[in-house]
Amino acid sequence: MTQTRLMTACLAVTDAIAQDSSPQAAYRAMDAAVAGLIGHSLFTVLVWSEGGLDVERTYSSRPDAYPVQGRKRMAVTPWGELVLKRQQCFLGPDVESIRWAFPDHALIESLGLGCAFNVPVRLGGEVIGTINVLDRAGAYTSLDQVDLVRCLSAYLIPALLAARR
Repeated sequence: MTQTRLMTACLAVTDAIAQDSSPQAAYRAMDAAVAGLIGHSLFTVLVWSEGGLDVERTYSSRPDAYPVQGRKRMAVTPWGELVLKRQQCFLGPDVESIRWAFPDHALIESLGLGCAFNVPVRLGGEVIGTINVLDRAGAYTSLDQVDLVRCLSAYLIPALLAARR
């Protein structure tokens, strides 16, 4: 990964948001940036209200399998404890970690997805949403991949705040 590729991705998201302030424009730009930097088979964004039990999907690159406005009760799971409450990224490099983290693991596996990572989007010490990136088993094995997406996560703060209203 070169600094030039990361800068190009950042500028693409910046330019997209500068031209279109809608949440969907920000989500699409982030989806394209992540696809270009590390690739993915599924990219979703979830919004979360602190203290709530559910997360709600506000963007999906695969609305056929993961429609927008789908909800999951995740705050009461071990994944929710890690990502939503302790505000840490989750890196699941294999099917076993997918099974540990997600109650809908059968659907994930049926789509040929075997690894995932999640980045909490934080504002003022609070998680307001998550960026979720999935691909075939073994595609994500490094925290450097997660950190690339983490570098971009603040771009979604305005979109997630709008989704919370």
